[in-house]
Amino acid sequence: MSEDRDYLRKMLLPQALADILKSGNSNIIVPESKEQLFELALGGKGNDTFECNFDVNGETICEATVTKCKNGIVVNFPDVAMRRRDPNSMIIADDLPTDKPTHFERFGKSFDDTRTATFEWLKQQKDIIVLPFYSGNKDMGLGYPSLAIVPANAAFFAAMLADLQCFVPKDEIPNFFKPKAIIYVAPPFRHTHYDGKQVVVHNRLYDMHEIFSYNLYPGPSAKKGVYSVLLNIGEQEGWVTLHASTVTVVTPYELTLTIMHEAASGGGKSEMTEPIRRGVDGKILLGTNIITGDGIYITISDSCELYPITDDMALAHPKIQTNSKKLAIVDAENGWFLRVNHIDHYGMESETEAATIHPKEPLIFLNMQAVPNSTCLIWEHIEDSPGVSCPNPRIIMPRKIKKNILSDVAEVDVRSFGIRTPPTTAENPNYGIVGLFHVLPPALAWLWRLVAPRGFANPSILDGSPGMKSEGVGSYWPFAIGKKVDQANLLLKQILDTPATRYVLIPNQFLGAYKIGFAGEWCTREYLARRGGAKFRSDQLTESRCPLLGYAFNSLKIDGYHIPKGLLQVNYQQEVGNEAYDIGAKILTDFFKEELKCYLTPDLMPLGRQIIEACLNDASVEEYARLIQNI
Repeated sequence: MSEDRDYLRKMLLPQALADILKSGNSNIIVPESKEQLFELALGGKGNDTFECNFDVNGETICEATVTKCKNGIVVNFPDVAMRRRDPNSMIIADDLPTDKPTHFERFGKSFDDTRTATFEWLKQQKDIIVLPFYSGNKDMGLGYPSLAIVPANAAFFAAMLADLQCFVPKDEIPNFFKPKAIIYVAPPFRHTHYDGKQVVVHNRLYDMHEIFSYNLYPGPSAKKGVYSVLLNIGEQEGWVTLHASTVTVVTPYELTLTIMHEAASGGGKSEMTEPIRRGVDGKILLGTNIITGDGIYITISDSCELYPITDDMALAHPKIQTNSKKLAIVDAENGWFLRVNHIDHYGMESETEAATIHPKEPLIFLNMQAVPNSTCLIWEHIEDSPGVSCPNPRIIMPRKIKKNILSDVAEVDVRSFGIRTPPTTAENPNYGIVGLFHVLPPALAWLWRLVAPRGFANPSILDGSPGMKSEGVGSYWPFAIGKKVDQANLLLKQILDTPATRYVLIPNQFLGAYKIGFAGEWCTREYLARRGGAKFRSDQLTESRCPLLGYAFNSLKIDGYHIPKGLLQVNYQQEVGNEAYDIGAKILTDFFKEELKCYLTPDLMPLGRQIIEACLNDASVEEYARLIQNI
């Protein structure tokens, strides 16, 4: 509304934005509440549906549809390519150090003219939403003032951003609110300038980070774009926002364990905070043999209680570090972007189903079927093509309505790393040779965070190419802006500074010839919590046949049930054997060696060079263990 211009006086705005907002061509809307944003997302009060249309060279293009349901709003994208994150969407506009593709490299020209054109286009919009928010964790004093500038007919984007980050209602804007980051939203430019692709352009200025979002799927901008802001600030100040979920686990015997699970997208982060899934008889299906169809079931009498802390972004700032020599983190988000492709019928996950069917406040759903004024059901996913469900249905879940949520600083006992592994048999050998879980020496844990294999059948991103791919350093590299080696050094220093935190590797999807989904991750969580951590006697462990996998278990018992040895050391499966295992080990080892070479620059810490050279020279597990020691 025009009177909302008064609230702009509280903000210290850069000149380019001030010119847009003072041009006089637009009504300025500074939102007062989430309810107002939902109303705007539907095009006004009383509407049940809304089409987010834009004029592109005289043609009307629908970028998204919004449907009002009893439990929130449902956003769908007609263009299938807009339904999940394109890993190539990030472009760097500035001339500061970066290993990412620049605008000039990819498009053969400077971004300057497009930046100016974007500002001119925004000046011509009838209504513009100015959304103040904090990137990071405001409650811990680690929130960074930010703004989003959104055309009002894409108000659903502003609503999603408000739920994901720490939205500041207009009556709560503090004086001298000076943004460290600004997101400018201009959807037509993906058609007029970027051949219809997902493109998010980052422009680092002296004291501010500009993000130009030319598509409306929130993954690369409203979520990961804000992640980029935090990574950029951390790179300058010497800290990291980790790509991780975190949960405190309380056993039936009142032991507690905090486990942080890092992984590429699709690597089991959200699943680490989910309850263990049981059959109607209470048993847990650990795995199903893909050749014989036989299942392995275990019984865990009482599951642990779960207290989630983070879902995707764990902020590890020096301000919150403790004297325990364990890693300390807080959540860097105000809402969680939960993927629910694994929930495909009623009763699969009662806690999430109840929270979304009868939410404490209206939610935002993406890529799901929607009938106006009905209840959106999270197992009814839209189809990308006839008979093919979209693999990336999402819910934005505000932290405050998540059950048992913890908001304080958490000290991490165990850092796990996840990888999606393919089926592996003697007839079809592959890198699905990882056992139920492995214990990693810190040096190996660092290598896994440098390589971060994206893994098998990733549902979260657009990438149709076969074979293993790297998500890059920390598994957050797709969202980082600067230099890989700088992030590698920050992660190594973090490991050296937190020697009381221990490391494990947890696969999902397949253990050799056994399909496990995420059951192995849940059972590992139960086991580690019951043990009180990841310290083991030397006779419990053996060096893995593939040294990159650290230590494997000779035997393992979960709540009285002995896990078959073939699930701990995959080469013992009769369907796999040593020969197929070794082929898979070579695939994994060759991949690591190729991905690690880029870090061998003069800027790498000497210890880091030592660890990478050990890998290139086929070091043993014990050699890795001697390079960095736990306490």
